[in-house]
Amino acid sequence: MEFFRIHKTIPFMRHALVLNAVSIVTFLLAVFFLFHRGLHLSVEFTGGTVMEVAYQQSVDIGKVRETIGKLGYTDVQVQNFGTSRDVQIRLPVHKGQTSAQQSSQVMEALKTVDPTATLRGTEFVGPQVGDELTTNGLKALGMVVVGIMIYLAFRFEWKFALATVLANLHDVVIILGFFAFFQWEFSLAVLAAVLAVLGYSVNESVVIFDRVRENFRRYRKMTTREVIDNAITSTISRTIITHGSTQLVVLSMFFFGGPTLHYFALALTIGILFGIYSSAFVAAAIAMWLGVKREDLVKGPIKREGDPDDPNAGATV
Repeated sequence: MEFFRIHKTIPFMRHALVLNAVSIVTFLLAVFFLFHRGLHLSVEFTGGTVMEVAYQQSVDIGKVRETIGKLGYTDVQVQNFGTSRDVQIRLPVHKGQTSAQQSSQVMEALKTVDPTATLRGTEFVGPQVGDELTTNGLKALGMVVVGIMIYLAFRFEWKFALATVLANLHDVVIILGFFAFFQWEFSLAVLAAVLAVLGYSVNESVVIFDRVRENFRRYRKMTTREVIDNAITSTISRTIITHGSTQLVVLSMFFFGGPTLHYFALALTIGILFGIYSSAFVAAAIAMWLGVKREDLVKGPIKREGDPDDPNAGATV
């Protein structure tokens, strides 16, 4: 399916040096803010108090969050669990206050708004749990990266594998840099979004690199730069359809999913935008500079352009 077809190849790689210079600057700024400001970690990572509150009727989560916010809690997490009458509240650690004091203060505020509020249970989540989550999250990220490299090395060639992983790590660091610069809350949902972006970016890179391999088979007279330019140009329509439809879903979560999905959708939005950019310009340019050539991808006799025996002849997006 195509919305349009570009008949003239766009010379993307002509501007690869400038675009990758911008990428390097953005990447370095993200690293700087990660070390200078750090991530604003949520209760799951830092520890805090988890409360379960029950009401006799359905409760407005927004009012509960607003009531607790008046006590000075800016990072509180409020969500329904089980039914619309049950609420789970996650409070960050406050210096000088115990978990019991925090829960007592919050319950007093909630009962002034709705006297039917009842505390069902309270639990303190220690920072050691956060350390375990951090370690497991880094392990998951490392396993994803290794898996991507192995997959691409077998499907294409090690130069493409290295180029894709570098481009994907570029996306991840920039997402984290945004969260560090604006001090947005980094939760388990955001970590899940970061891992999802890795797989999403790989998909775009695979589509482009698959077209590069087809072009090497079909066009014997093209240089490597021309082959890559043609591959990116011929997949633009597919990119607009795929990423446009995905972004519509993500934006619906961003605007209508409430605070619970807000940062999850925000991380996905940043990742999708930079994933398109890095797959088309960063990964492709790195592969070109690593010296990928026809012999790396095409095994056996090479078909001439327009050869009817070529299974890829006449392929469209």
